[in-house]
Amino acid sequence: MHRLMVATAGFLAALAVPASAADPTVDIPMTAPGFDWTGYYAGLQAGYGWGQSDITGTGGEPFSVSPDIDGGFVGGHIAGLWQFDQAVIGAEADLNYSSVDGTTEAEPGNTFGTDVKWFGSINAKAGYAMDRLLVYGIGGIAFAGIETSQATGTAFDSSRTSVGWAVGAGVDYALTDKFVVGAQYRYYDFGSEHFDASGDFTDRDQDVKLNTVGINLSYKF
Repeated sequence: MHRLMVATAGFLAALAVPASAADPTVDIPMTAPGFDWTGYYAGLQAGYGWGQSDITGTGGEPFSVSPDIDGGFVGGHIAGLWQFDQAVIGAEADLNYSSVDGTTEAEPGNTFGTDVKWFGSINAKAGYAMDRLLVYGIGGIAFAGIETSQATGTAFDSSRTSVGWAVGAGVDYALTDKFVVGAQYRYYDFGSEHFDASGDFTDRDQDVKLNTVGINLSYKF
């Protein structure tokens, strides 16, 4: 009986030694946490826009012209983002001063023009984060101050605030924990606006569509 007890104790001790010896020697490496996109942002953007304006007469002598428009823009934006694992969702609003415009000559001495003086949007934003890199889609309500004009010896011009929609995609990269740079493409459809002409000019509808590419710099609070 004594021998059995001694043998059993020895067997249990032999099992316990490697297990207890292994515990303190295993060093599990710790992975450094990635960039956290959750936060509030404010910044600037600038870029180039191009598109087309369709102008159609709605009274008197009918006409239809489509001046091409293009030019630069510069503006600011604010955003709020929330990250869940690698998914990022949020909202963003922007407003831009614009020099996007263009003219076309329907006939000698009869010039039609469109001038996008400013534009902006309020959007939902969703993306996929890979540490400091964020790839995303964006879309929402768009609005713009757009002028229509015509010169045929005398001149006519009128401005309206148009409301439509915008959709796009982009990529952001966190240079530091506070500064983010990025690039973005957007497509805007500002819908059709009716303009009552004055004097000898014809009432008209104007439908403006715009593409933009731009770069942005944001500060994370």
